[in-house]
Amino acid sequence: MTCPDTDSPIITTAPYYLETDNEIRMFEAAYQARLPVMLKGPTGCGKTRFVEYMAWRLNRPLMTVACHEDLFASDLIGRYLLKNDETVWNDGPLTRAVRTGAICYLDEIVEARKDTTVVIHPLSDNRRTLTVDKKGETVPAHPDFLLVISYNPGYQSVLKDLKQSTRQRFISLEFDYPAPEKEAEIVWHEGGVAPDIAEKLVALAGKIRNIREHGLTEGASTRLLIYAAQLIRGDIPAADACRAAICLPLTDDAKLQETLNDLIGDIF
Repeated sequence: MTCPDTDSPIITTAPYYLETDNEIRMFEAAYQARLPVMLKGPTGCGKTRFVEYMAWRLNRPLMTVACHEDLFASDLIGRYLLKNDETVWNDGPLTRAVRTGAICYLDEIVEARKDTTVVIHPLSDNRRTLTVDKKGETVPAHPDFLLVISYNPGYQSVLKDLKQSTRQRFISLEFDYPAPEKEAEIVWHEGGVAPDIAEKLVALAGKIRNIREHGLTEGASTRLLIYAAQLIRGDIPAADACRAAICLPLTDDAKLQETLNDLIGDIF
């Protein structure tokens, strides 16, 4: 289903989301005040699912943009295209969201080009406007428009970090992997395995996260645990499922792989 005034999808069925703190109330308060929101947390901890859930809860269309290093401002704002021998303007996802009052979610914003992220500055302060230079147009944000960005602090570097001029335009919600009992419930629900298997997968993740300082860039995400659970549900032996869905995606290092395989053996 789409919003009548836009091509943005309305989420009609509640996405499964298990609250871990007070993030739902905080987001609702930010939306009521139309404050832009920044989500910080590791890969696969539920940031995107949370935004989808809040779009459903607030009954707002959602435009999601996966940011990358080749994302230009025109990819967000729009560009002129040839259509039937005519040059016509085509709004980008950000412009459509601004015009129609959708929630615009820029996922992994630090992956985008620095000159691209600058275009969101007037939208994330009291001006709430978007400048479309190619049309000489300044678009005021619809009263229901909300800007949401996310990034993974674990990947911060000199080259990939948010400028203070961008950071200080947002309120921030911090995400992490859920507490073990909640994470097991998520894995059980989403992965479709027995509760005891979900608990073992979460225990494995806990052990892997504890060895991050030994060379792993990231710990095992909740998303990877769900993948492993789905393989197990498909009659793949638990150890094989964990290697394919958790260990191999995490690292190519042979010694680390051996360590991770030992952890799997301890639990399964």
